[in-house]
Amino acid sequence: MRLIPVARDLLGLGAAFALLLAAAEPGSALPNEWPQTGGDNAHRKYSPLDQISRDTVGDLEIVWLWKSADTEIAKTVEQLRRSQNQAQPIMVGSVLYVTTAASQLAALNAATGEELWVFDPKSYEQGPPTTARGFLHRGQSYWSDGEEERIFFVSSIGDLFSIDPSTQQPDPAFGTEGRIDLKGLLTRKRSAATISGTSPPLVIGDLVIPSYWMNDQSSYKEMPPGDVWAFDVRTGERRWTFHTIPRDGEFGEETWYGDSRSYTGNANPWAPIAGDDDRGIVYVPVSMPTNLWYGGHRGGDNLFGNSLVALEAQTGRRIWHFQMIHHDIWDYDVPAAPVLCDIEVDGRHIEAIAQVTKQGFTYVFDRSSGKPVWPIEERPVPVSEIEEESASPTQPFPTRPAPFELQGFSREDVLSLTPELEREALEIIAERGIEYVPIYQPATRHGVIQMPGFAGGANWGGAACDPETGVLYVPSITAPINIAMAEPDPTRSNTDWVMKRSFSVDGPQGLPLHDPPYGRITAIDLNTGEHLWTTPNGAGPRDHPALASLDLGPLGSPTRSGVLLTKQLVFTVGLGHVLEEGDSRQPMLYAYDKRTGELLAEIELPHRGLPGPMTYLVDGRQYIALGTGYLREPQHIVGLALPSGGSAAPGTR
Repeated sequence: MRLIPVARDLLGLGAAFALLLAAAEPGSALPNEWPQTGGDNAHRKYSPLDQISRDTVGDLEIVWLWKSADTEIAKTVEQLRRSQNQAQPIMVGSVLYVTTAASQLAALNAATGEELWVFDPKSYEQGPPTTARGFLHRGQSYWSDGEEERIFFVSSIGDLFSIDPSTQQPDPAFGTEGRIDLKGLLTRKRSAATISGTSPPLVIGDLVIPSYWMNDQSSYKEMPPGDVWAFDVRTGERRWTFHTIPRDGEFGEETWYGDSRSYTGNANPWAPIAGDDDRGIVYVPVSMPTNLWYGGHRGGDNLFGNSLVALEAQTGRRIWHFQMIHHDIWDYDVPAAPVLCDIEVDGRHIEAIAQVTKQGFTYVFDRSSGKPVWPIEERPVPVSEIEEESASPTQPFPTRPAPFELQGFSREDVLSLTPELEREALEIIAERGIEYVPIYQPATRHGVIQMPGFAGGANWGGAACDPETGVLYVPSITAPINIAMAEPDPTRSNTDWVMKRSFSVDGPQGLPLHDPPYGRITAIDLNTGEHLWTTPNGAGPRDHPALASLDLGPLGSPTRSGVLLTKQLVFTVGLGHVLEEGDSRQPMLYAYDKRTGELLAEIELPHRGLPGPMTYLVDGRQYIALGTGYLREPQHIVGLALPSGGSAAPGTR
């Protein structure tokens, strides 16, 4: 049975919530500030600033660097040396706030990068969430009632902190001495290290709603369910809980067969949660249930896994939902914040919400009712060869917009940049027994290509939307993988099947098996559902010996990237010189003309950048800031601006 979105009468609740917003002013950002990751609760990643414009962006330069507060600690804590700087700063009142990979919170002078203070919860002393994952963090959130201010973040060990910038310490009135142990709220606990902070929490009205990561590669069918919790911003009192895996008698329980709801877990919101401040609605992107590649122990569609769920902010009651994957067995969990944007479709004004996905689809809904803006069709998909699996016979396909990434693997997709490379690629396909398969092909015993892979399509960097034009800008990578299944060692697992191996799909001479681009940005007009342009993002392997003589343009690099949208430009990060000769692996900040997709400027970065850049204005000067540093690279926050007759003073670190 398919469950359709359900709308409620929100007039009374919306009016009441508007009064709370007027008092709390969580969305009262000035154009020169960037008070939340993504810019605001709508996650448009847009700023109207235009001092850095089409005409001036070529002069953009690095004016300060802040060395991460983790640097000194990493000299003595070995595990910190393998971490990822993934947090985007926020800026309020000339101060930047940013978390580090080790869950420290730093405040910086927004004009100079000078370190003002650092709060260290020492979460790293309990180790990383997993040895494979290492340390990483993706940001923090800001709240103010006009008099008091707080910074919220979830640490690597699952503590939700409320930090008072005036004291630089946890707020003693919040939770237990300024923190809430989210692990303690789990039901059916398996491990004390189950929850880890990734995305910044949503702060809406007088509530803070955390996102969190849970181990999703369990070899066991039992895991804690990933509930959604809302807490009072002042006291930490839990105001409501929404069950992403329905309990007895709750909506959606019939989408779980047998007693699978009693032991299946995950389905947690690890991506950023968006909010409509005016209506008092929160939009929760829900990840997949346990376990990644096998669902035979959880028959049915498995609501609310892989869904976008709209909840009343003050009560947690469900308004509407849409499930984008039924019974996920591809790790296609919802990876990014949905984006709120107003559009005009066939003469109708629609206050919309757009959700980009790993599988390369963009789902667009009326954000009040949940009604799709364009039809979404249930279409047949391949069945599983594994008898115990209960794969869904259909999946929802948007009729508009078209996919922004390559889906499935066909003969037409095979690498064909030269006849020799095409011949070698076909030989590899024949020798390995690789099959041409559509999207949503379940994994098999011998292995099958998944395109995009679980890291491909869109990811946690998300998309940006221009509120003036209704155009959505989506960075994505293709990144196919080969997945094979096996029966597990019964002493180490109680599932029927586990993933035997997962590996990238290499083609001839170390090149990809498929044609470029390998990373791209796609501009989608949400007023029509049409693609306006697509451009490769990054140099890609064009200097490979087999390609160097071809004088190819950029091929795109399969590097995850966030995106920033300004009055005239689209900024993102990637690898390689494109406008001039240079190293194809050099980390770069790229600036594109948002009308055409033309690359206008590229600025070398000290190391790889993963989080999206952000922008703000201080003392009449526009800055762009972003984090750099991946794995064992040195980690920094980088500040860029136009020349002003002299560089800003460097940070003290």
